[in-house]
Amino acid sequence: MKKREQMEEKFYYASQWQLIWWRFRKHKLAVIGGVVLLIIYVLAIFCEFFAPYDPNKYNYRYPYAPPQRIHFFHEGKFIGPFVYGYTYTVDLETLRRIYKEDKSKIFKIKFFVRGDEYKFWGIWKTNIHFIGVEDGHMFLLGTDRLGRDMLSRIIYGARISTSIGLIGVFLSFILGVAIGGISGYFGGAVDNFIQRTIEIIRSIPTIPLWMALSAALPENWSPLRVYFAITIILSLTGWTGLARVVRSRFLSLREEDFVMAAKFMGASEARIIFRHMLPSFMSHLIASITLSIPGMILGETSLSFLGLGLRPPVISWGVLLQEAQNLTVVALYPWLLIPVAFVITTVLCFNFVGDGLRDAADPYANM
Repeated sequence: MKKREQMEEKFYYASQWQLIWWRFRKHKLAVIGGVVLLIIYVLAIFCEFFAPYDPNKYNYRYPYAPPQRIHFFHEGKFIGPFVYGYTYTVDLETLRRIYKEDKSKIFKIKFFVRGDEYKFWGIWKTNIHFIGVEDGHMFLLGTDRLGRDMLSRIIYGARISTSIGLIGVFLSFILGVAIGGISGYFGGAVDNFIQRTIEIIRSIPTIPLWMALSAALPENWSPLRVYFAITIILSLTGWTGLARVVRSRFLSLREEDFVMAAKFMGASEARIIFRHMLPSFMSHLIASITLSIPGMILGETSLSFLGLGLRPPVISWGVLLQEAQNLTVVALYPWLLIPVAFVITTVLCFNFVGDGLRDAADPYANM
C-alpha cells in the first residue's frame, strides 16, 4: 500500500515530459524503433570508422561478387569468425563470372583492423576500421559492377539519406510553425489567404513537382550544393501539413483563459505565441515531426533513384539504387537491392517512434 502511494505521489509531481517518457517506454515497438534508429545514426555519423573499405575503391578482380558468408568452423574445428576467399569461372555463353568459395583461403574477421586510409570527419587521418580482415577481402554484402564494397557504400550512404530527412524536417518545422501560427492566431483575411495557398500547393502532384524542380538544378553544381538544394526543395513542399496542424491548435487556444490573461497583462503577441501557446502542444509537434522524416527520406531516395536528385560521386541510398534500375541486373545480382532494406527499416522505425510519441503525448492516455 505504501509503495502504491509513493507511485501515485511520483505521478502527481511529475512534469509533462516525465509523463510522456513513462508512456513512451510502454510502447515496445517505439522503443525498439528508437534503438534501431540510434544504431543507424551512429553508423552514419562515424561511417568512416565503421565502413570496412573506402566506398569508392575499385576492385576489378571482383565485379558483381556475391555476399560472403561468415563461418566459425573449418573442417570441424572452431577458429572464430572468418570468410572464405573467392574462386570464379567465366560462363562462355553469358560471359558472366560465377563465384564459388575457395576453402583453401581463410580470412579471419577482426575488430579494429588497419585498412584503407581516410580522414575522420575530414579532420585527421587514420586507417583503423571497426571490422575487417588483415589479408584478403571481406564483402559481406557483395560488390557492385566496379567491385566496390556494398556494405561500405551503404554505411556511407546512411549519412546523406538520414541527415537530409532531419535537415529537411527542421526547415519544414520552421515554415510550418511560423505560417500556421500566423494563420491561426490572426485569422480573417490572412488566414483565408494562407489556407488557399496551402490548398494550391497540396493540389500539385508531389513527384512531378520534385522532378521539375530537381531538373532545374545546374549540372555543373558541386555535390554539396545539390545536397542543400534537394533539402530545400523537399522542405518547400513538406510544411503544409504541419502548418494546418498548428493553425487548428491556435484557433482552439487563442480564446483560452491563459491566453486571454496574458493579453490583459500586456504581453506582446510574440511572447503569447512562443511562451504560452506553442509550448502547450510542443509534444504533439515533436510527434508530427518524427512522422514527417520518413517522407523526406523517401523523397530523396526517389529523386536520386530517378537520376534527378543527388548524383555520383555523392553516395546515398537512392544513388546506390540507381544500379538496380535494370531488371536483368536485379535478376542476376539481387544484392544490389539491399539498400531498399535499409530504407524500409529506417522508415518503419521512424513511424513506430512517431506513433509512440503521439500516444505518449496524448494527455488522456492511460499510464
